[in-house]
Parts: sequence; structure tokens; C-alpha cells
Amino acid sequence: MPASEGPALNSSTHAPQTLLAMGSAIHRTLLAKSTLQRLPRTATVDTSVLVTDYAAADPALLDAAEVLFTHWGSPVLTEESLRRMPRLRAVVHAAGSVKHHVTEAVWERGITVSSAAAANALSVAEFTLAAILFANKRVLDSAHLYRETRGRVDLLPYLDGHGNYRRTVGIVGASRTGRRVVELLRPFDFEVLVYDPYLTGSEADELGVGLVTLDELVRCSHVVSIHAPQLPETRHMFDARRLALLRDGATLINTARGSLVDTGALSAQLATGRIHAVIDVTDPEIMPAGSPLYDLPNVLLTPHVAGSLGNELDRMAHCAIDEVGRYAKGLPFLYGVGPDELARSA
Repeated sequence: MPASEGPALNSSTHAPQTLLAMGSAIHRTLLAKSTLQRLPRTATVDTSVLVTDYAAADPALLDAAEVLFTHWGSPVLTEESLRRMPRLRAVVHAAGSVKHHVTEAVWERGITVSSAAAANALSVAEFTLAAILFANKRVLDSAHLYRETRGRVDLLPYLDGHGNYRRTVGIVGASRTGRRVVELLRPFDFEVLVYDPYLTGSEADELGVGLVTLDELVRCSHVVSIHAPQLPETRHMFDARRLALLRDGATLINTARGSLVDTGALSAQLATGRIHAVIDVTDPEIMPAGSPLYDLPNVLLTPHVAGSLGNELDRMAHCAIDEVGRYAKGLPFLYGVGPDELARSA
């Protein structure tokens, strides 16, 4: 059975001994929101008990654990920590990427892994859709101008040539999020282009998008939205040369990872006023206080809020609890993650 299919252990339901492993802050948030109330219905678990360090945890709790329910801030699953959990069979992550805590030792032990990345993808896709529609409509620019002139501006000639009718949107990466964005764009009058080295022509046809090279996508699109994973080969995929290919007035949206864009090169392009940007992730994660990105009028800079926050955390948690329920029934995970997939995902 492929690792990504998850467990198929029993023909009848059992309540697996489950242990929470995550950061204290997100644990307090989930408890305060009563988000974890459903978990004890499918698992043997005390949701008030938390592990933040396997070396310091109660050995009896670790020894009994069959399922780890993880979230942001989960301690890393090293070979040494796994030795303390001989009965561990599954890791169910109530957030997106598992790269921060799942190591090669997990796969070597045959432990199955699930992630709520699909639930998180919807939050990012919704943010992206709003950013695309606002970018083509020049909402940020017109709001600045309206405020500066105190309403004494004729926006009709100012916005001439802008809008969402028959614009070209380029999606970089047919990831879970990228595909969600494509789905959300279908009701609109857009031409959608996609670049993804793993996407086939027949798959692009099924998605209803044009499959093009990255440079062609950048040259042709009015809005370019990045949804590729952070990998060695994707670092600075938007460098000075590629950023220069953006058409005048184009908008670059990055909700993926900051390292995919050369921050210095992007700042230089934005300083000319030639292009616009919606930047939710940066490299470094928090820009220096003197960065021009904070003040440029053609930049919407947000503090990594595109992903699940607020009540959207409930959606991820419920997705993960559903996966624990599937495990308890001996069913394969719906959102299993395998080592091959992880090597080319966020």
C-alpha cells in the first residue's frame, strides 16, 4: 500500500490512543474555541494534555501513543523521539505543511501521515481571488487617490483600461492552492494560464487552462499569482530578469513562500512604479523597518495572513479530526502525504 493512502488497520472502529503535539499558543487557541471537542468522540485522548518536547514528555504517554495530532509548533519527529513512541502508527497534522516536523525517520518506520493542507488551500485561494479582483480593478490605487484628494477625483478616466473583463491571470504552480484558485476563477471572464513542470497537457485541458512556459506566462499575464513550493530549484524563480518580463501595470501576488522571489529585485522594480504587488510572504519573513515595501503606494504588504487564521483554523482542525475518524474505522486517509509528494510540495 502506498504511504500516501494511510492506514487500513481494522474492519471495525476503535478509539486510537491519541496525543496532541503542537505549540502552546495554538493549543490554547483551539481549546478556547472548543475546536477539539469532536476529537474524543473518535479517539482516546485528553485534549488538555500537550506535548511540546518529546524528551521532556511523560514516557507513559509517549509509549501509549498510536496517533499524534499535530499543529503549528509541533516538535520534530527525530529517530530518537520516535523510539520513545513504539506504538505510533499515524501522524495527523491539523495544518498545512508537515515539512517542519516530519523527517525521513517517520517514513522509515512506516508511519502514515495526513495533512489538512487541502483545507488551508481554500483560505489561501480565497485571499488570492480577492487580490486578483482588487488588483485588476485598481482598488488600492483608487483608495489612495480618493483619500489624498478627499473625494475630489474623477475615477472614470483614471481607471480607463483597468478592470476584470477578459484579463489574463497567470497561476504559477498547479498545487492544491493553485488548482483551487483556478476553480474560483471559473465564473469570471478571465483567460487563465498555468505554469507547472509536472502538469501534463491533458491535465491542463481538464482544468480549462492554457499550459505555457514560465516566461510566457509572466509576459502575457495582467496578474501573476505564485503557488509553487519552496524547493532549492524554486529559490528566486522570480529574479531580476524574470521580473523585468512583467508587462507594465501587471500585478505580482505571492502567497507561497518569500524565497521564491528575489526581494531586492522586486523592490527595485516596484520603486519605479512600473508594476504592482500583493505580498503576503517575504524573505526575510519580517522585512527590516527600512524596507521600501512598507511604504510604496503600489504594494499591498500583509503579514502572512492568506492562510488559515481566525475561524478558518476550525476548518483545518475539523479536517484533521475527520482523518482521525477514518483511521479509527480502518479507512485510508483522504489527505495522506507520502515522501515522494512531500519532495515537491510546500
